[in-house]
This record gives sequence, structure tokens and C-alpha cells, in this order.
Amino acid sequence: MLDQAHIHLLITHLPVFGSILGALVLVHGLYTESRPTRVAAYNVLVLSAVGALIANFTGEGAEHTVEGLPGVYESIIEEHEESAIYVVWILSACGLLSLAATFASIRDLAIERRLSLFVLVLSLAGFAAIARTAFLGGQIRHTEIRSGATAPMENTAEKEKEEMKEDEDD
Repeated sequence: MLDQAHIHLLITHLPVFGSILGALVLVHGLYTESRPTRVAAYNVLVLSAVGALIANFTGEGAEHTVEGLPGVYESIIEEHEESAIYVVWILSACGLLSLAATFASIRDLAIERRLSLFVLVLSLAGFAAIARTAFLGGQIRHTEIRSGATAPMENTAEKEKEEMKEDEDD
């Protein structure tokens, strides 16, 4: 059964990849002057914003699932949460401007070109923010990406057995 932690882990990938994909499609649409391509980019960016909101709403439940597990530190979770707030604001603004740009495109309004440039800037800023947030979130359970991570320690039980065997041989 899916709980908030599962939903959080699944949905967090949408704003990460959606924000950069939407930006790239938008660049292509601007370069080729293709209205349908720009509208497709706006749709991807709206979905990315929705994904960011869902990830934010499920974050608390995910936190409750992992807190108390070995190797999980509250300080890492807090840093991830604080970073996520910026993502929600940036990608929400990007999604709303994408909706406005879609409307302007459908109505063939001249403002659509300027809106598309604002959307592009916000999508790139959103990608930078979500990439950082995803990295911080990954550190919660992936100790290998934490700064100062060390090589895995030897299994102490096996080491003790070897030492006992050496003592017996002597």
C-alpha cells in the first residue's frame, strides 16, 4: 500500500526532470517560433509545479516514516525542508505564469513572448533549486553522498573471528 513516504519518493522526480525538460522544450519552441511547442513546454511546467506541491504536502508524512531510523539525522531533514520551500514558491510561480502564457498563446496576445521569457527564467531557477533540494533529500537515506562519507567499515564480527583464530594458531 502506498503511504505518504512512497508518494513523496515517487513524485519528487517529476519537478526535477519536468523543470529542466520544460525549459529545454520552451527554448526549442522559442527558437523555432513554434506555438504548439511552447504550449507543450508550458504544460510540462504546470505539471512540474503540481508535482512540487504534492511532494511538499507528502514531505511531512515521509519525515515521520524515516525519523528515528539509524543514520537519519533531523538536521539533514530540516535542511531539505527549508530548501523545498523555495522550490514550491519558484515552481508555483512558474506554473502560474505558464498558465497565463498558455492563455496568451491561445488568444494570440503579444504578451505571450515576454511571458515565455519569464517562464524560462523561472523554470531554470526552479531546476537549480529542485536539484539542490533533491540532493539534500537524497542525503537523508543515502549516506554515500553525504559530505565526509567514508568507506564502509569492515564487519567487526568477522574481524574478531579472524583474530581469535590467529590467537589459537599461536
